[in-house]
Amino acid sequence: MASRDLRALFSTNDRTLGAAEAFTNRQAQWGFVVTALTEHVRHVNSPAFAADDLEAARDNVVVFHGIGGIGKSTLSRKFEASLVDPGQRPAQWGAPVWGGARILPVRIDLARSANPDFEKVVLSVRLALAGIGRPLPAFDLALRRYWEHQHPGDPLEDFLNRGGLAARFGKALPQQMQSALADVAQALLLPGTVGSAIGQVTGALVGALRERRQTVRALSGCARLADLLESEPDLDSLSYYPHLLAWELARLPAAKKVTPVILLDAFEEIGDRTHRDFERLLQRLVWLMPNAFFVITGRSRLQWADEALQGQLDFTGPSAWPGLLVHDIPRARTEPSARSRERQMLIGDFSFEDCDDYLARRLSVNGRPLISDAIRRVIGQRSHGLPLYLDLSVMRFLEIRRSGNTPQPADFDHDFPALIARTLSDLTAPERHVLRSASLFSSFDVALATRAAGVPQEAPALRLVERPFVRETPFGLWPFHLHALIRATIRGADDQTDDRWSPADWQQAAVRALAALGEQWRSGSDRDRLLLVGCLRQGLAIARDYRLDLGWLVEAAWTYIGDSVWEPLDLAASPEAEGVTATAADVLVELLSALARRQHENRARTVERLVAVADTGLLPAELHEVAIYYRAKAQRDLGHTEGSRQGMQLVAAGGGRLAANARRGLAHLSRLAGDFPTALEAAEHLGWEGRHHRVVGDVRWVQGDMALAAEAFGAARAEGEEHGKSGEAAMSQAMRAFTLAFTTDPTTDDEIDLGEHLLSRVDLRAATLDVRIAALLRDAGTDTGVEDRAQVLAEEISTSGLLFVQAKLELARAFHYAIRDDQVGAASSISRLRELTREGYYAYYVDIAHFMADLPLDDPSRARWLDEQQTVRQRWRSMVIDRRALLASRAATGTP
Repeated sequence: MASRDLRALFSTNDRTLGAAEAFTNRQAQWGFVVTALTEHVRHVNSPAFAADDLEAARDNVVVFHGIGGIGKSTLSRKFEASLVDPGQRPAQWGAPVWGGARILPVRIDLARSANPDFEKVVLSVRLALAGIGRPLPAFDLALRRYWEHQHPGDPLEDFLNRGGLAARFGKALPQQMQSALADVAQALLLPGTVGSAIGQVTGALVGALRERRQTVRALSGCARLADLLESEPDLDSLSYYPHLLAWELARLPAAKKVTPVILLDAFEEIGDRTHRDFERLLQRLVWLMPNAFFVITGRSRLQWADEALQGQLDFTGPSAWPGLLVHDIPRARTEPSARSRERQMLIGDFSFEDCDDYLARRLSVNGRPLISDAIRRVIGQRSHGLPLYLDLSVMRFLEIRRSGNTPQPADFDHDFPALIARTLSDLTAPERHVLRSASLFSSFDVALATRAAGVPQEAPALRLVERPFVRETPFGLWPFHLHALIRATIRGADDQTDDRWSPADWQQAAVRALAALGEQWRSGSDRDRLLLVGCLRQGLAIARDYRLDLGWLVEAAWTYIGDSVWEPLDLAASPEAEGVTATAADVLVELLSALARRQHENRARTVERLVAVADTGLLPAELHEVAIYYRAKAQRDLGHTEGSRQGMQLVAAGGGRLAANARRGLAHLSRLAGDFPTALEAAEHLGWEGRHHRVVGDVRWVQGDMALAAEAFGAARAEGEEHGKSGEAAMSQAMRAFTLAFTTDPTTDDEIDLGEHLLSRVDLRAATLDVRIAALLRDAGTDTGVEDRAQVLAEEISTSGLLFVQAKLELARAFHYAIRDDQVGAASSISRLRELTREGYYAYYVDIAHFMADLPLDDPSRARWLDEQQTVRQRWRSMVIDRRALLASRAATGTP
């Protein structure tokens, strides 16, 4: 323990400072894989190699581990693509030489989102080997027996088709398995009817193998085949079947020889270091296939060479996995040592589990960790995986103990000024100045950092971005960002360096940083949405944290609102927010967040948030009206029409930027009440700012005049595209698709597809629901599960508080029932529409449902139709009759 104390007390910056270099150059990783794979190919082709040797050490695996989001999955995919097709290999990656060996890669995603299980892993490996073009009878018989026992009544071919494996690998496996079964049955002279029963074939085969009959001499070389065929066909047995694959691969003729390269990605998601059931099965796969090569990527290193895992895994210790032994945990290498033939490479920082492992090993008493679990957890979370922070925490632990106190977890919720000193120690004064300025940004480029620092040259920033604590995302809006811990510490720690900044220095830097963001936004394209959102997020955070005036953020907020795209703008809490009075920036963040989140929250919650925003009185008047207007819109969606009307009138009377929108809102309220002439007349005076074409379309479709409505929505979409308003274009196209879906127009499918395409670029919940209802209308009258789909959609809509969309969906149901002449269904739909429109708004939907079903209207709404009611009735009834005729024609000709 004394030497461990000395290492902790006398450690230097150089010992760990370079441990967390950002992973930006992947050429070294490719070279690492190529070298290891070349050695593997040479080894398995040597006369001394035996695929069925279960005792020899394994050197058939390499591991890349690092923090999430650093590119491990991308690297895994690039490895696979480069091995499949040399043309996809990056130019800087050298061409490998395999000595004539045929490489067969297969990548398996173990992420939870891919729903992995061990069966799929085994099947993926076998399906990849189907490309050899011949059965692998020993394995195929065992797999067939397992499948029929575990999945009775579910043919393997159906499972492969259902899970997408057949589409990825082809459909040769079931045929190859059947061929293997038939060949063995023939060799055993079994009758055809018996030969199709896997249980009888395997029973006869086991007997023949035990008796060493000549008829099965081709399989008799697999010494463990009979044992596996006699074992219970469960998941545990399946995990040993890869041994049969290894044996089959070893006896392939020279012309068919292959070296499988199996890439297992997201390895951390199969469990944790306590629950290793899945890991145990995968380790067996690796161990039992020594002639296959495995590339594993995950957040943590593999611990298989750790003898302490005996009992949790089957094969452990350095003698089993010499390449996986980590010789020096405190020094996290980014490149393995050639001397030690290490097979693990760290990409970036430690994972949380590696932080814990590091701290547990660093200080120990009698082989047990000195630092408690709770303290290790706090340190690991605060470190962001930076090894230097772990070292400083270890020294703090020892200092607290040396003072006679017992370290507690709260002692390590701590920023280290020494971290700043060590980070800045080899920087020049200009570089240190730029570093502090850059810490104001979550990401930056050289120009932004230079402008925020207020220095005349970019040279200090150019030197700074070459430092290992500056990470690079080449395709990001701003390519550079500081390591999270470095950034937090520089901004929050009690900096004791000689050139430390005063509060006034930070305030001045914040003013410069906010101005620099505004300059970048103004110099960009008007339609550069990515730049707008990035500048808003960073600018709002700086203005909030340093209590600055909004300045250019007001205009940027208007641009954000005007596009109706609604990317999330949620910001992390201010480090000093507790107990501090809210600023205008705080309120603007809440306003924009409420507008974006309303696409995912109940409209009642939106109203509540916007009321709170308006009540603060901290926003300038022009942004205050934004809260009033969108509160009125949400109230309309909820059916609170009187409150909505008052809000719209207030905004319209103010004559501000949203006055035209508010006038459109009042026109919508007239339409909701059934006063169509007033709504149409208002539309004539709205112009583009009031989205006049869309208002016309909204009035026309309820008249049953789908041609004019579709024309109006098409014009609205064109205007939106002309003005660069992707949200307006998407909303208008959604309603055009909805309108045409009532008709027999052959372009309806294309209109729905276009609506989905435009909506994929924005976040508009109501419009997205409109397109989904359009898909129901297109299929109305058919046996394509319309009612079930409508029920699912109704449940989704009910959580949103979008009353008007619920009524649209019910109208679509009424259309479906009318086409099918389902009087009971029509009556139930009308009843639901009455309930939804009981406040008097959208009450004319009940009239339309009667028109479609050709039912008498005893209690008509107060709607003022643009034409005679009989004309409107005839239009809606004609659409039902036309759809019936179309479906009858399709049925007669067999057209789907």
